[in-house]
Amino acid sequence: MRIAVMGTGGVGGYFGAKLAQAGHDVAFIARGAHLAAMRATGLRVESGGGDVVLSGVIATDDPLSLEPVDVVMFCVKLWDVESAAAEIAPLVAPGGVVIPFQNGIDSHAILARVLGASHVLGGVAYIAAAIAAPGVIVHTGSMAKLRVGAFSDPLVERARAFVQACMQAGVDADLAHDIRRAIWEKFVFLTALSGVTALSRQPVGVVRSDPALREAFTAAMKEVVALARAHDVPLADDFLPKQMRTFEGLPAEMRSSMQNDLLAGHRLEAPWLCGRVARLSAEAGIPAPVNATVYAGLSPYVDGARR
Repeated sequence: MRIAVMGTGGVGGYFGAKLAQAGHDVAFIARGAHLAAMRATGLRVESGGGDVVLSGVIATDDPLSLEPVDVVMFCVKLWDVESAAAEIAPLVAPGGVVIPFQNGIDSHAILARVLGASHVLGGVAYIAAAIAAPGVIVHTGSMAKLRVGAFSDPLVERARAFVQACMQAGVDADLAHDIRRAIWEKFVFLTALSGVTALSRQPVGVVRSDPALREAFTAAMKEVVALARAHDVPLADDFLPKQMRTFEGLPAEMRSSMQNDLLAGHRLEAPWLCGRVARLSAEAGIPAPVNATVYAGLSPYVDGARR
């Protein structure tokens, strides 16, 4: 399978490397020092599940330099979705598909508007991974899973083919029969986790053990569940208890990607996570005081550290 990874950060770098290791034709789209390192020495993934070392990788900052592909794994930050979508249009124009493996609930709709719905699948990534140094991805813990699905029946087989390619590469992946619900399920958990860890500047273990932070995390999830149900997303009655069990099983040292961005002084995805919950809840007349407060606390940093 011909695959392009648009945005070779923790998600795209880890899963793209696994697919390349298994023999798929994978091109990595990146920039800056990370791109330079991949061109010079390749891509290295450090993981408790087994390291991956790739030399001679195809790496570029120009999607137009690549031939059309079967799949684009779309892993850019949320503020780059629209511009990046336009950049990859030629890669999928002959009939390929793009799968957004991003946070939030809006990427697939933006991609469909730019590329056409017939080129867009839905995707969810569960992993704690980040760029540790140029050319090096570090995977924390053992969680590394993809869920892929189609928004319409004609694209189901395209989703199934990618899932099968992932499974053959040793990637834990499954075909989601209701990908919209899967996207919202992650949105509930990720919004609470990213918001509370970033605002407190503390890892998961501290959030779990501190009563006030734990309550804030739980309350933030409940607000997003209420919003999901207002949008007719059929979350199960036992959804929240299952999310808490997942929370208990995370590595104590784990930090959310937004927390890492905050600590590094980088731009934040908060407007598309806790900020998005606050706005949609206000429009629907649903109280969301925790997410609104978290967003207020993070808002001075959404464009990066103040100089």
